[in-house]
Amino acid sequence: MIEQQFIEYVVKQLVDNPDAVVVERITDERGILLKLTVAADDLGRVIGKHGATAQSLRNLLRALGTKNDDHYNLKIVDVDKPEDAAETAPTTTETVETVETVEKSDAETVENASDLLKKTREELADLDDLDI
Repeated sequence: MIEQQFIEYVVKQLVDNPDAVVVERITDERGILLKLTVAADDLGRVIGKHGATAQSLRNLLRALGTKNDDHYNLKIVDVDKPEDAAETAPTTTETVETVETVEKSDAETVENASDLLKKTREELADLDDLDI
């Protein structure tokens, strides 16, 4: 319980909306998982540049775990992204079809660009023929 209160206290000092900070504690075979939920506007503050703040929180938990003879994990929950994102993620087949569609559209773009290039060259050749 001390780890939950500790993370909650530290994060509340970092964010603009401390009332939205929720730390859920789940015990499993790998140790203790702390799920941290904050307001969407404060998510960047908790993660930090390149994840530096989140990594610091995890380091503090590791130190606390050493003292308490436990293993702690910290998961920062993105409230805008559903937990079951794996179910809504595209399948491999859908991804391959999307890539093939993009490749086809890219090929059409290249063909259109080469047609435009030909036209431009013809127009420039016509301009060279003019006597000024």
